[in-house]
Amino acid sequence: MSISTLPTTVATRTDALLPLVGADIEVPLVPSGTARYVDLDGAASTRPLASVAARVTEVLPLYASVHRGAGYLSQVSTALYEQARQTVGRFVGARDDDVTVLVRHTTDALNLLAGAVPEGAAVLVLDCEHHADLLPWQRRGPVTVLPTAGTVTGTLRAIGAELARGEYALLAVTGASNLTGEALPLEEVVALAHAAGTRVLVDGAQLVPHRRFSLAATGADYVAFSGHKTYAPFGTGALVGRRDWLDAAPAYLAGGGAVHEVTVDRTSWAAAPHRHEGGSPNVVGAVALAAACDALVALPDGARQQHERALRTRLVDGLTALPGVRVLRIWPDAGEPTGVVAFTVEGADPGLVAAVLSAEHGIGVRDGRFCAHPLTERLGVPEGALRASVGVGSTTEDVDRLLHGLTRYLTDGPAVAYTRVAGRWQPADDPRPSAGELLARASVCGPAAA
Repeated sequence: MSISTLPTTVATRTDALLPLVGADIEVPLVPSGTARYVDLDGAASTRPLASVAARVTEVLPLYASVHRGAGYLSQVSTALYEQARQTVGRFVGARDDDVTVLVRHTTDALNLLAGAVPEGAAVLVLDCEHHADLLPWQRRGPVTVLPTAGTVTGTLRAIGAELARGEYALLAVTGASNLTGEALPLEEVVALAHAAGTRVLVDGAQLVPHRRFSLAATGADYVAFSGHKTYAPFGTGALVGRRDWLDAAPAYLAGGGAVHEVTVDRTSWAAAPHRHEGGSPNVVGAVALAAACDALVALPDGARQQHERALRTRLVDGLTALPGVRVLRIWPDAGEPTGVVAFTVEGADPGLVAAVLSAEHGIGVRDGRFCAHPLTERLGVPEGALRASVGVGSTTEDVDRLLHGLTRYLTDGPAVAYTRVAGRWQPADDPRPSAGELLARASVCGPAAA
């Protein structure tokens, strides 16, 4: 198989909201043949929107140094970068006095904020959080990890009681679970926290790609999110929110661009956001993220939610109809989840099921514990689960392909033998070219060689 059989196409398929790069790419199967790749792993990383790829192609010839370059293209690149910053802030409803710090991803943003919370101040977080919204607070301390109750009502009650008991500077809460797509009602969480004098950080990694969100409307103090989960996988994310802590905090990445003046004895640091963006920034990544934000904002109000509702309902109904399949939920009284669905197959290793879906059906799903070990333990699946996620580029056909593949697995089992290699399942006698072989062929068959 030549690398030319894996074209990087752009396609809008039936009932997709927006076109994605690579939507019609074909992948090899076992024991033979090919199929269009069904990407249901967007909760980990999304494919770029076609409009994002087009914008990147447009600005690459203009790329140059930023912020202190005298050259014309340096001034153009600086303008592109700072315009992108404004676009990203508007995307999440930043207030006039909020600051937008461009970082690498959500994890980067949360670690930055962990260093900005006033020294000695306590943080409250739930045990259902992604590790990115748990580990920075554990390492920083002091932190209280509050057990998630069995209902939304009970969890809100527990949050309120804990806030009344202690003095917390910050409550860190997920905007939507990366395991189930569920969320607490943010306005109620913010009201509880602010009544106790506590600020609120929203981990928006699994929220802002799926729903409109506004700092101003919810009253939340900070939001963090990633471009690579928001259809701009070019290495930029953002922390957006209140300026005072960020202006007073030590520079997150000490270096050029973060300072006003440096002598051998002292340094005068810039204000945020530049205070925390030392070094040469990812201009192209910022432009890509801004382009994705523009594309999502341009959709009609409620379009993303309506699209995901139809696909998620079809998926959940199909899964629950299959024998031995359990769809995971945190709270029975939660509102409508985003397009993220976790499930288990009774008696089956999640990793093996994922490998079969990939190798035999060309379907990409996630398996494991999803960087949410306390939550998978709480849900009774310490060994992990499977996760399928839909978004603006997903279609009814994608969902049906997954349901068909699972049905085949439950009915017939694997079509070939599988073995573990470095902890992952794969076909024991895999005829497909390896990733290394494909990359080697790409270097021979690609445009440079031609």
